[in-house]
Amino acid sequence: MTSARIPVAQEGYPFILFSAFVTLIAAILGYDILAWPCLAVTTFIVAFFRDPERMTPAPANALISPADGKIIIIDEQFDDKYLQEQVIKVSIFMNVFNVHVNRIPVDGTIESIHYTPGKFYSADSKKGALLNENCGVVLKTDNGKRLVFVQVAGLIARRIVNWLETEDTVQRGKRFGLIRFGSRVDLYLPAGTEISVKLGEKVSAGVTQIASLS
Repeated sequence: MTSARIPVAQEGYPFILFSAFVTLIAAILGYDILAWPCLAVTTFIVAFFRDPERMTPAPANALISPADGKIIIIDEQFDDKYLQEQVIKVSIFMNVFNVHVNRIPVDGTIESIHYTPGKFYSADSKKGALLNENCGVVLKTDNGKRLVFVQVAGLIARRIVNWLETEDTVQRGKRFGLIRFGSRVDLYLPAGTEISVKLGEKVSAGVTQIASLS
């Protein structure tokens, strides 16, 4: 028998326990005016770090969303940072109410990981895209295509968590990290990739098909 998995990301435990402890102390001391707001904060933190199980779609050529959120950019451009070639950029903005655990978009091997320290502007702004802390992962698919997914910190986010290492063999839909408290994930896909989503569309990590890779 397998034990039931607690649907909360492990990285959230210190925040949850600290907030719950403060709430408990306030309640024991009879400080209701403090205990109720603390309870609300604890509930919010638990919700933020929730990590539900997801069922990944079956089509072998489907590239799935690495994040929950809303599509804010679909644009063809030249990627001069990772791939040095023309790409299609798809950006997913995560607000504080979205699930923030990120998932692998497609099967493959991790070629390289590029962490860049930076600022903490709003993740859906142009400044945020250019100057914020970020972690880019270059992945080579089983059929030789190369793509990138980039975790970008946001206005409130202060920590990018990435569990991957170079040369890891990864599977679509598996968890690879998270970003604490509001952020975005950018995808850089090969030019000519058939995109399956539209601007403004809401997507779910590990579920929504973003594109088809031939």
